Amino acid sequence: MSTSELSITKRRLLGGIAIAAVGIALTACSDAEDKAASAEAQPAVSNETTASTTSAEILTADRDVDMEAALKPGSLKEMALGDPNAPVKVIEYMSMTCPHCAHFHENTFEAIKTKYVDTGKVYFVLREFPFPQDTASLAAFMLARCTTEDKFFPFVSMLLKQQRTWAAPTDGDVRGAMLQLSKLGGFTQETFDACLTNAQLAGDVSAVRDRGAEEFGVQSTPTFLINGKAYSGDMSVDSMSALIDSLL
Repeated sequence: MSTSELSITKRRLLGGIAIAAVGIALTACSDAEDKAASAEAQPAVSNETTASTTSAEILTADRDVDMEAALKPGSLKEMALGDPNAPVKVIEYMSMTCPHCAHFHENTFEAIKTKYVDTGKVYFVLREFPFPQDTASLAAFMLARCTTEDKFFPFVSMLLKQQRTWAAPTDGDVRGAMLQLSKLGGFTQETFDACLTNAQLAGDVSAVRDRGAEEFGVQSTPTFLINGKAYSGDMSVDSMSALIDSLL
């Protein structure tokens, strides 16, 4: 796997949020050991391709977690898809500037959503985990929260698919790149600035991260809490399907 870095070389202000210099290493999305290298990168696949997953090795969990406690929402409204009574519960902690998170959402998430979430087998919760010094990720999550509830997941998906464009623009203007993409999501200059100067929202998003770290041991992104087990690192369609199938 490449070890080249995406660097944000200049500081920019997003309203009251300072975008600091952030290095996004392609081999890790945290200070902890990155386990994503063990998951094979998979191209986008059709439903027919994902239908057979019995040959995929079921991943080994990092640790046990109290899933009942984990499923209790915090101060922010839970952003979730599917039936809360589904037999498999998945909570993903992610960073908006993590390339592994972007890879998961671009290559795995939609297939899993179609096969399991939309069919009532999986309840999927997405939670924010912007690392303390990564104010670009914090700002991106704030913008997603400032959209309407039905636009939250599409907006997150858009930012992840365009991650290199806004997180490491060639001209170094992170603020300008985020503003242009946000306008595609319905923001104006005024609503963009208002969102990013909302100190309460910034604190609430950071609190989601702090709770994940303190109560459930989240140290890297993406981290998945699935039916009482924690798994860190990107997952392919096959590996996540095999894991979910084993729980049904």
